[in-house]
Amino acid sequence: MTGVTQGTWGCAPPPGPILGQKNVKTPIPPLQAPRGGGVRGVGETAPGQGCTVPLSGRGLSGRAVHAGRCSPSPTSLPQRVRGRRRELDYISQQAPRPPRRGRGGASPGRSGAAMAAEWSVVLLTCQRGGCVSAFQRELEARRLRGGLGPRPPPLLLAVEDPWARLGSGGATLNALLVAAEHLSARAGCTVVTSDVLREARILILHMGRDFSFDDCGRAFTCLPVEEPGALAEALVCNLDSLLGTMTHRLCVGSPPGVWVCSTDMLLTVPSAPGIVWDGFQGVRVIAVPGSQMYARNHGVYLTDEQLSLFFDIVLCMARGMTEEDFVKGGGDASARNARSVLWTALRAFPLSMACIPDASYDYMTMSASDHIRSLTLLPGSASHLRFSKTAHSHVDRPCLLEDGSSVTNCLLEGAVRLAAGSVIQHCHLQGPLEIGPGCLLSGLAVGSSPALQGCPLRDIVLQGHHVRLRDLPCRVFTLTGRLDDWQSPAEEATYLNVPWAEFFHRTGIREGDLWDAETPRRSRCLLSARLFPVLHACEALGLDDVLWLLAPAAAAGKRLACWRTAWRMSWQELLPCLDKAAELGARRALFFLQGQRKVRAVLLGHRDSSLLPLTRSAVHEGYHEAMLGTLDEVASMAGDVGIAARALACIAEVLGCMARGEGGLRSGPAANREWASAFGRLESGDIAGGVRELAAERQKWMSRPALLVRAARHYEGAEQILVRQAVMSSCQFVTVGQAELPPLGHWVQVACPARLDLSGGWSDTPPITYEHGGAVVDVAVLVDGCRPIGARVRRISEPELRLVSLGGTSRSEAVAELVCRELEHLQDYCQPHAPGALLKAAFICTQVVQFPSQKPLQAQLMESFGGGFEVHTWSKLPHGSGLGTSSILAGAVMASLYRAAGKAASTESLIHAVLHLEQRLTTGGGWQDQVGGLVPGIKIGRSKAQLPLRVEVEKILVPDSFTQTLNNHLLLVYTGKTRLARNLLQDVVRNWYARLPSTVQNADALVSNAEECAQALRQGNLLLIGKCLDRYWQQKKCMAPGCEPLAVGRMMDALRPYVYGQCLAGAGGGGFLYVLTKVPRQKEALHQILAKTEGLGNFSIHSIAVDTSGFSVEVVGCDLKDGAHPGEDMAV
Repeated sequence: MTGVTQGTWGCAPPPGPILGQKNVKTPIPPLQAPRGGGVRGVGETAPGQGCTVPLSGRGLSGRAVHAGRCSPSPTSLPQRVRGRRRELDYISQQAPRPPRRGRGGASPGRSGAAMAAEWSVVLLTCQRGGCVSAFQRELEARRLRGGLGPRPPPLLLAVEDPWARLGSGGATLNALLVAAEHLSARAGCTVVTSDVLREARILILHMGRDFSFDDCGRAFTCLPVEEPGALAEALVCNLDSLLGTMTHRLCVGSPPGVWVCSTDMLLTVPSAPGIVWDGFQGVRVIAVPGSQMYARNHGVYLTDEQLSLFFDIVLCMARGMTEEDFVKGGGDASARNARSVLWTALRAFPLSMACIPDASYDYMTMSASDHIRSLTLLPGSASHLRFSKTAHSHVDRPCLLEDGSSVTNCLLEGAVRLAAGSVIQHCHLQGPLEIGPGCLLSGLAVGSSPALQGCPLRDIVLQGHHVRLRDLPCRVFTLTGRLDDWQSPAEEATYLNVPWAEFFHRTGIREGDLWDAETPRRSRCLLSARLFPVLHACEALGLDDVLWLLAPAAAAGKRLACWRTAWRMSWQELLPCLDKAAELGARRALFFLQGQRKVRAVLLGHRDSSLLPLTRSAVHEGYHEAMLGTLDEVASMAGDVGIAARALACIAEVLGCMARGEGGLRSGPAANREWASAFGRLESGDIAGGVRELAAERQKWMSRPALLVRAARHYEGAEQILVRQAVMSSCQFVTVGQAELPPLGHWVQVACPARLDLSGGWSDTPPITYEHGGAVVDVAVLVDGCRPIGARVRRISEPELRLVSLGGTSRSEAVAELVCRELEHLQDYCQPHAPGALLKAAFICTQVVQFPSQKPLQAQLMESFGGGFEVHTWSKLPHGSGLGTSSILAGAVMASLYRAAGKAASTESLIHAVLHLEQRLTTGGGWQDQVGGLVPGIKIGRSKAQLPLRVEVEKILVPDSFTQTLNNHLLLVYTGKTRLARNLLQDVVRNWYARLPSTVQNADALVSNAEECAQALRQGNLLLIGKCLDRYWQQKKCMAPGCEPLAVGRMMDALRPYVYGQCLAGAGGGGFLYVLTKVPRQKEALHQILAKTEGLGNFSIHSIAVDTSGFSVEVVGCDLKDGAHPGEDMAV
């Protein structure tokens, strides 16, 4: 390996108490901790020189990783310690969120290593006066939105340095003492004790110095990254990247200890860094490759007397260092005293190094060119980050953004053209604008847009800053050139990329305007130049106050006088006045403003993007009202029931998130009378009025979790009203003709097969079926040689409706009877568990009975039919069988009812009529069941992603004799477990409306698998069909987790060696398992196998056969007591 390497290290101190107290400068009290831990850090090493400068360090009692950059000089290590040194630290910028623990990679939602470091404490150190409360809020925000994993650290602490210019070593010791204090308090101790550090895992992150290109520092510098799999949507900062790297990559498997990491670099570490921690003790430096030139350009420099993490704490453990040389290198007496204590405490610990060849380390310099390049170039292949051109931004004209440009947390309206090599962050701009190459724009509000129009922008850095002058909040703008050097003397440097002399000549500005006369020539630099107006006496400050500095000489004169009269400050003077809390707040506000645009674009554009992560963030950050307002607007203005339904479902998610897991289950009743008026408006088609009433009622239910959950239920109820309206658009495909009216008392009997869904189920379920499109392969089957589902209807002389449920077959005794003589008796037709609800809904949907109506029921019946109706239904299949019983029974009832009323409907009409009925019944089913049971043989049903919803059925032509082959290889196994599909349906629809990526991908896979299964059937390939069945079962489990009971899993495991494929029928959760056996006619063999399998309970095995004839409709006589009954003992 050539060049310089950067490394990480660790150490473990001997047991003992922690002495001293915070804010004591001299001497720094020694911290002692138990053996067995380690200290880890990151540094650089020059090959062949035997020296290591840590980038991260572990200290005292635990591990510590410090990620920073220090370059070795060509001299020996002891010679390098002649002065006080510190690493070049800078702050990073903004913070989105650390990764979820237990997942691989550093970012939430991204797969990779399964392990993660389990931190006891995470501390973020900042400079004195560095707005520690704002940074504490950022850490807590990450905990709330799940960015710190399912088990986040018990302690998240932002720690302010006890005094200015403390140094990285002093900041580390102070942070460790703060951690010890908090851990001691949590342990119930009354004094600080090192015992709490014995098993602690502590991560200390140093923010370091200010950063010219981000007011919140390097830690909070936003990266152009989006994480689609994250629990909550948020900006991704360098801090989040480092937390992910440390938690999920670098620190995995390390023993208890202290890791210390600076935040002034972009660190890339492979997912498996290959560090061995077995038996580790002491200090370990983890080295990453780098060139010597890079190390020299971004190395260490001499500073005043500070305690350095590397040249004080780590250096005393390096080989070749003597106590005399180490102590003498301390400078003044207090520093030498501190070094003497450190030597005594730490010298005994071994210092080792581990090198990660594939890692990289990119220091965030003060060069604008370097910074722009780091945000526009893709990170290395080992990185867990994936940069994108636009991240968390709404851009009206994305085609105007050239490749190689970067836009993060922005709202760009109109024509905003951005050249390659330019970056825009945290800006709200309106076009027309043209931004040339080499630019960095940050922190500009929409009011800045007019000033930018027509302004030549090329190779410049233009930033808006939140500044607080005592108690006065201000907005200040700074303008510099991409090539400018902040600290070089004016005679040798540039401003706005031209020599200072040329700038003075063009603008008329004089040196005396920028620097005091007593300022030494070598100190006159860009950093100290009073260039930037802060206040005007009589007018507001604007972007023009700095943009004129770019103007040609003719135009500059007009602005010079105004500029001279303004109160101006240098960047050096502005730094202590930067209001970091206000800046972070402004970024949040802009993030959610562009988030609102995203909500509109996703919903109105029918996009399969999940809004749930953004919803969670809005709730955690207090922007839920803005989110709710946007969703109300979309729902009321869309003019599309599908869009409005999804918007209402999103409101339910917001309310559910606000309950924060309390208040009860999301699934439940939604029948409170206070919401009835709003529901009524939606039912009548007044969507806008209904949404307004829902929003007004919602305000009364926001005070506590229990009310929020109930409000969410009612919004899901409102959403289902609109889904029903969308599905009922299929009524236009129901065509009913006239037929001969059967004689009074003659039965019209219908017998139907069951159905097996071989692939594609769930894709037929509203709203998936009309928003995504569906495809399901179904087979109509006889069970044990007969059609198990049936209904019969006859007219009777009495003007009433007799509803009878028989016990299993058409000849069974009645198990339930109900007589309806008034319209009021039908009003519970939409309550699925009400007695006779399905039959009542069938009378209404076939329009045999008009409901609601001013005309009484008896009058309607006598007028139209000369009497009433008697209906009998039966099914040999148990509830929750998974064989489509309810929908097929609805089809049988409607077919017999149409015929008994003197009407005729085609099979296609019945398919769509059952869709209508199930929406009126509020069971919300799809169309696969009735397709499977009403259309004979093997077929594939399809629906397009559009409204009105129409189902088209294609019969699958199989090879000769293949139907019999299927009959010989297919078996049904009743599992003894039942679960109604409705119990699964609510979760599936909720996940679909949330557009969870796994749900969307699974919907795609369901449809493609259905087409593959259809092709396998056409080929007569049992092996391929079996693979489709197995794949289908995995897809069902993905769509509805928990649909495989433990006993069913055991059953499937036992049968797996003997079958090509197997799957639970229908939604899963129980019912019937169907298997495609490798050997024909295996009913008895499988029974013996399952009988020997423990934990199955009651099961039974049934033969099935493809029904190639389809359901039958017959008009039979008045007396059914004698003779064979179709559908019971034989197939009709």
